[in-house]
Amino acid sequence: MDKQAEEKNITVNRKARHDYHILQTFEAGIVLVGTEVKALREGKANLVDSYATVKNGEVWLVSAHISEYKQGNINNHNPTRDRKLLLNKSEIRKLIGKTKEKGLTLIPLRMYFKNGRVKVELAIAKGKKSYDKRETIAKRDFQREQERKIKY
Repeated sequence: MDKQAEEKNITVNRKARHDYHILQTFEAGIVLVGTEVKALREGKANLVDSYATVKNGEVWLVSAHISEYKQGNINNHNPTRDRKLLLNKSEIRKLIGKTKEKGLTLIPLRMYFKNGRVKVELAIAKGKKSYDKRETIAKRDFQREQERKIKY
């Protein structure tokens, strides 16, 4: 019996695809405490303005906001703490090499549950210039207009 990987999105960083050219993506596990997982099950997360960085051979997710769990007690988590990401050593080496290149950064695209575990989709990305953003918007509007003409 082939077991399908069941995925359920928690949050998506919509701003990322608008502000960056996505070059390559990775799937990473994340180290969480119990109240964070419960808050994520309620969908209380925000990846806007968050990024990943490599420190001492480990990858960390910085400034990702996971709201406090409502039923949590005094031991509730800090909403914006740095969280360790779990990747293979070869993937970490690849990320270290890529992030040393000028203009490349690590950004989280989405956070989701996969077989009961929380995963983060990381991307190696290059920032878009303002004219690139305008060009993307113009292409999207043109595409939308073409679809309308075909529809009628």
